[in-house]
Amino acid sequence: MDEARVAELGQERLDWRFKAVPAGAWGLTVREYLASGPALDGLGTPLLTLDAGALAHNLRTMADWCTTAGVRLAPHGKTTMAPALWQAQLDAGAWGITLANLSQLRVARAFKVARVLIANALLDPAGLGWLAGELDADPGFSCLSWVDSQAAVALMDRALRAAGARRPVEVLVELGGPGGRTGVRDLATALAVARAVAAAPTLRLAGIGGYEGVLAHDAQADSLAAVTRYLERMAELYHRLRADGLLTGRAVLTAGGSAYFDQVAAVLGALPEAEVVLRSGAYLVHDDGFYRGISPLARGAGPVPLRSAMHGWARVISRPEPDLALLDGGKRDLPYDEGLPVPQLVRGRGPVAGTVTAVNDQHAFLRGAAVEVGEVVRLGLSHPCTAFDKWTLIPVLDDAGAAEPRVVDLVRTFF
Repeated sequence: MDEARVAELGQERLDWRFKAVPAGAWGLTVREYLASGPALDGLGTPLLTLDAGALAHNLRTMADWCTTAGVRLAPHGKTTMAPALWQAQLDAGAWGITLANLSQLRVARAFKVARVLIANALLDPAGLGWLAGELDADPGFSCLSWVDSQAAVALMDRALRAAGARRPVEVLVELGGPGGRTGVRDLATALAVARAVAAAPTLRLAGIGGYEGVLAHDAQADSLAAVTRYLERMAELYHRLRADGLLTGRAVLTAGGSAYFDQVAAVLGALPEAEVVLRSGAYLVHDDGFYRGISPLARGAGPVPLRSAMHGWARVISRPEPDLALLDGGKRDLPYDEGLPVPQLVRGRGPVAGTVTAVNDQHAFLRGAAVEVGEVVRLGLSHPCTAFDKWTLIPVLDDAGAAEPRVVDLVRTFF
């Protein structure tokens, strides 16, 4: 990555564009604001924050786990779309950065990410033409994309030929599963797609890609078994491609979101000449909801679990009924698709009970909580992917559990 370009984010001027930033900081650069020693109490609500200690713990824990398991990690950058966090992941040993589409790839290339895995098909002719230019202009840049049909291969080849591509685009045959998303559904089709790639001069078959996360949604025995069956089919396809001479030398075999990466390592890790690449994206931030319950490291697959590094903060603005408090944070500010926010504590007072029963665009309905108008509630959140996309600048606290948390960084996102 271009570390100087990432460092330049510290020179960005703060203003009204960043809803996390108080008006008193407008006109300062990020560095100047941080040098002033800002405190959490100086920020308004609603708010999303990150915890520096939890981020460091998760970064180290996952890097160590991958080293022990003998697998690579290309974190899914779409979770945060934060180049500074991508750089931290790469500095910790990540093999590359995974992304999902063309617009995300352009962000990565703006910061000169050298190896990108597109966990999706890239068929837009204009986008393929731009990618061909990036590859031709930068010999150190590597980009792998997915294909799951002969039609997709033909479209890619046609667009790259029209763009005058000089370097072939590396592609992975995508294996899907019944009821899943994209990806071929049977091995015969996968082999036909691989042969089509081999016949296209603008493409090079680099391995196999897939995503097991859409085939299971919990850690029950039947779900874990479904994931294992899918991964065994990936292994079978890998052997077939080797046997037919369609894959030679070191090849990429990638699967593994944030829920079942232990099974990926167990099933695929021993395959000969396979570069097994996990794409876990949520591990760095983790959460207090969905991923806390399903992460392999919370199920005994590692010596220590991950820690939630994100919190919501919202103020009580109304007590219109005895058992109802309205908070000033809602769908526009906090994630809700994988579980509603959970009240954890009241700033300056300690733990609090209660349940968020619903969220509107700008409000959360908190019931059963002993809170007063004006108090600020810290909320546990679920699903970092739909938390980060609501914020262009996210404060990082030294310790979200401290009596007086300090702001030690601001993370810039590009959604």
